[in-house]
Amino acid sequence: MKRELQYFQVGAAYGGDQERIPDRLLRLGGCAAVTACDSCIYFDLYKGTQGLYPRDKEQISEADYMDFAMVMKPYLHPRITGIDRLEIYMEGLGRYLADRGCPQIGMTPFSGHQELDAARAAVVRQIEDGFPIPCLMLKHRDPELDDYAWHWFLLTGYEEADGRFLVKVVTYGEWVWMDLARLWDTGYERRGGLILYHF
Repeated sequence: MKRELQYFQVGAAYGGDQERIPDRLLRLGGCAAVTACDSCIYFDLYKGTQGLYPRDKEQISEADYMDFAMVMKPYLHPRITGIDRLEIYMEGLGRYLADRGCPQIGMTPFSGHQELDAARAAVVRQIEDGFPIPCLMLKHRDPELDDYAWHWFLLTGYEEADGRFLVKVVTYGEWVWMDLARLWDTGYERRGGLILYHF
């Protein structure tokens, strides 16, 4: 079984690309803000909200997206320790949604300490309900995942095949399929987790 959410281009990129933002702080530590920006664009395009993305949502230019990232920056501003807890993201995006008159979007934290089977079920439920899933990964023992360490990104699909459960990871203006078991088992006591959106 395979399910993928509709998504959008920012210029030639698949969603927002943190590494192309001119603002130095956002470029270095703006992954939460970019995840929130992509979520808001997604809500306006595919979930019926209005005004969360303040520019033309039918043709999202890179310049407009960069301006939007600067709008989001005060709500999820980079900091020394990073946005390293689910609650910080929820509080920041929650304030933005309230300021935009859209408090009906709820968020529930899903700890990275929960079992893999529970995480798999949460991913299936969210994707089937049409919601992207913000994911926070802190440290990971696998050096091949260094680009995702201390990083926020979105999950926008899943695939079950040959006994594996893959998730579609969207970040840096690209996407890649990744084994959820590999992603979830960080090897460290301190973990991030998922944000579960709901209306």
